[in-house]
Amino acid sequence: MSVFATLVEHLADLLQPLLGASAAAGAIVLFTALVRLLVHPLSRAAARGQKARTELQPKIAELRKKHAKNPEKLQKAVLALHAEEKVSPLSGCLPSMCQLPAFFLLYHLFSNTTNPLLTHQLFAAPLGNHWADALGDGGAFGGAGLVYVGLFTLVACVAAFNFRRTKRMMAANPAVPVVDGQPMTGMGAMSKVMPFMSFFTLFTVAVVPLAAALYVVTSTTWSAVERAALYR
Repeated sequence: MSVFATLVEHLADLLQPLLGASAAAGAIVLFTALVRLLVHPLSRAAARGQKARTELQPKIAELRKKHAKNPEKLQKAVLALHAEEKVSPLSGCLPSMCQLPAFFLLYHLFSNTTNPLLTHQLFAAPLGNHWADALGDGGAFGGAGLVYVGLFTLVACVAAFNFRRTKRMMAANPAVPVVDGQPMTGMGAMSKVMPFMSFFTLFTVAVVPLAAALYVVTSTTWSAVERAALYR
């Protein structure tokens, strides 16, 4: 943890001549982008795995029709198909799961109250404060409040972009995911909620320290652009 904090502090020192008092905020954004760039190969692997699994869905649908009355035979046929096509049932999930520790570590770093970076500011907003603090110090359109207005606007734009993209993808590929030859239960309800998931980031930005909010906004924006490029 201290190693990452030290790296961000060094970045802040480098950015000081360019960004002045907001150098620490700029360092958080830049460091988050650099970490996302490092784990990009895992994102590409996840995209390849997801595409491979999607391409198998028509064949799996045929197997479900063929073995509708024999679940055991259906499961064996689906596993054999995956083996024949050299596609793991979890090929799109494992690379994504491998990225989670890095994301949780960064979130903890930028929300830790002992982090000296939280004593810095982004314009008029202290990095260690929350939206509630900004509302109590000048209101929604005060100096600190305007920083959050900007973040909320950016998050809303990214969420709207993700919403439209997710709806298009689900309309183009309405097939219910299958695990071991069986349709996943509850996926109908999840598919209705999924397009709205990006808007939950607005709540996150509102309740976490500004430093963590900058990390969340940067990472979310990166993910939106990355997924649009990889899953087009």
